[in-house]
Amino acid sequence: MNHIPARHQLSPGIVSLADHEQQARQHLDDNAWAYFSGGAADEITLRANRSAWDALPLWPRVLRPLAGGHTRVSLLGRTLAHPIVLAPVAFQRLAHPDGELAMAYAAAALGAGVVLSTQASVSLEAVAQAVLPDPGRGPLWFQLYLQNDRGFTQALVQRAEAAGYEALVLTVDAPSSGVRDRERRAGFRLPPGVSPVNLAGLQATPSPPLRPGQSALFDGLLHHAPTWDDIAWLQSITRLPVLLKGVLHPADARQAVAAGAAGLIVSNHGGRTLDTAPATASALPRVVQAVGGALPVLVDGGIRRGTDVLKAMALGASAVLVGRPAVWGLAHAGAAGVAHVLRLLRDELENAMALTGCATLADASPALLDADFTADRRS
Repeated sequence: MNHIPARHQLSPGIVSLADHEQQARQHLDDNAWAYFSGGAADEITLRANRSAWDALPLWPRVLRPLAGGHTRVSLLGRTLAHPIVLAPVAFQRLAHPDGELAMAYAAAALGAGVVLSTQASVSLEAVAQAVLPDPGRGPLWFQLYLQNDRGFTQALVQRAEAAGYEALVLTVDAPSSGVRDRERRAGFRLPPGVSPVNLAGLQATPSPPLRPGQSALFDGLLHHAPTWDDIAWLQSITRLPVLLKGVLHPADARQAVAAGAAGLIVSNHGGRTLDTAPATASALPRVVQAVGGALPVLVDGGIRRGTDVLKAMALGASAVLVGRPAVWGLAHAGAAGVAHVLRLLRDELENAMALTGCATLADASPALLDADFTADRRS
């Protein structure tokens, strides 16, 4: 097992992810706090992500055999100790000097998967070298933004393959950035020493000159926005499975199946792109139904309790991703804080399973959320 470096120690009395968030606020300056905690515009979707999980009731079941239960799941040909994956979050050295390295060490130590951001502040090779030798680690995936320069994107993909990453997670829901009022009010900027190191050497591609009355967005930036044709191109240059992150609409989910995607991540970018987009808990069952079991569906957004993890699995998710809570643990306690966040979620998941009569996650079905669900009337 990897050694978890300890730059800070956990404060006493931290028993929930909300406690981690409170501690993190005391360690992050206004600049970093605005970046990590803020959402788009009025932050309606940011709040809805959380409230949507809260609104789903769990119906307890009693007197069921539970001995020998476990949290293991299968995903892309691997057996995971539990269905909790660390979501890609950019610039983690804003939160702690060890940044993505600490995050990856904690994930490996707790058997969690980790998805490294294209905009990581630590090199993708350093993260892979740190955790790949650990036999108990979860999956190691690389999140990708398609760059304007296809040659640069291809080289980045080749680096990820050579380093040992096991899948690519292509973010598809951000052809432009969201309107992030909180960041603008804070005057967000990257401090010295924090940068997207894996994008070093990327040259900006000039947009066509604008004529009077043209839009800088539609007639400029969006000339380089990816399309479904780019999915086919990406698949043609890599041997790695490609998952699409940021799918909410069932029609897009069906098109992703047709395009040969290896998996989908139901996500609204943590409420950071389109405000008033649906909460992921609401979109998840629609996407699961649309793909009809053709590929695994994961989900992120607002997951703060083990009960939320169980609800996601009951709605058909293959696994969940957690972003901000891991950053909160990182900010005030380094790798040990991230590990504690993961441990809390897994312990709470086991407790929720026991109290709903689920010995394994295969027992989690929509019947947990709806006492009148027809599939459960036979039991």
